[in-house]
Amino acid sequence: QLQLVESGGTLVQPGGSLRLSCAASGGNVADLHIAWFRQAPGKEREEVSCTSRRGQSTKYTDSVKGRFNVSRDVARNTVYMQMTSLKPEDSAVYYCASSRHPFPDYCAYQSRDRTYEYWGQGTQVTVSS
Repeated sequence: QLQLVESGGTLVQPGGSLRLSCAASGGNVADLHIAWFRQAPGKEREEVSCTSRRGQSTKYTDSVKGRFNVSRDVARNTVYMQMTSLKPEDSAVYYCASSRHPFPDYCAYQSRDRTYEYWGQGTQVTVSS
C-alpha cells in the first residue's frame, strides 16, 4: 500500500522560503505522477503543481509560477516543493497526492481531468509576520 507523508510546513515570514517534502513508501516516486494541493480555511482545495512521473511536464498554478519549484529525489523516494517569496495568501494545509495513470505525461491533461489515488495527511504552512 502506497503511503505519502508530507513534512516541512511551519510558520514563516512574508518573503521567506520553505521546502516541503513528500516521502513515499510502498511505491517508487519514479513511477508516480505527483501533485501538490493546498487548502486554506473556508476555501476550496487548489492544485498547486503537477509533475509527470518522468518529468515530462511540471505544471504550476498561476499564483505560484516563478516562486515554487518541484523536484524529485528518486534515491530518497521523495518529492520536494521549494517555495520562495512566500505571501500570506500562500498560507494553507499542503497535501501531496499521487497517480499511477498509465499515460506518461499525465500532467499534460487538464487539471480538471486528473485524479489522484493516494494522498498524504497534509502539512501546515503559515505565512505571517
